[in-house]
Amino acid sequence: MEATKKNYFKYIVGFIFCLLLRLIPFRAPNIETILATQMPFSRIYGNVAGFSFGFFSIIVYDLLTSTLGMWTIFTSVTYGFLGLWAVQYFKNKNNSSWTYVKFALMSTLLFDIVTGLSVGPLFFHQSFLSALMGQIPFTIFHLIGNTAFAFVLSPAIYNFVLQKKKLETKYSTDNLNPKTI
Repeated sequence: MEATKKNYFKYIVGFIFCLLLRLIPFRAPNIETILATQMPFSRIYGNVAGFSFGFFSIIVYDLLTSTLGMWTIFTSVTYGFLGLWAVQYFKNKNNSSWTYVKFALMSTLLFDIVTGLSVGPLFFHQSFLSALMGQIPFTIFHLIGNTAFAFVLSPAIYNFVLQKKKLETKYSTDNLNPKTI
């Protein structure tokens, strides 16, 4: 984890940004920015924030859309564990698009296997084969969305969160030299 002062305002902005994007009507449910945002936040803020970002992204969305159910437990906990894994995975990695893409590929497959192949058969008496057949197109789109967002957004979010620009003005006090006044 980088030695930096943590700006939780940016964390909250990232959380709200992801939530608002997910609330766009008629959006494909597997094209979303949670993972792309969770990866750099997990890397910078650590275990609790990494787990919480994914976990509460699912819980809050399901509460707001009145879709809370047993699947909420599976998806929120799985996203939370992806945040914990991201903390460990990114510890000694560079902030590069390809590093985020590799993690997005692995974690999307893991997420879709855990959630997509368990909820239907366990709670809705769906056959494993029909869950698998329905999961394939969903996972393809999920992989495309997560890798694209990981490639573009994750490094940008990481740089945005770590940004430490000082506000400077044309007439800052550093420029006042008593010999020139």
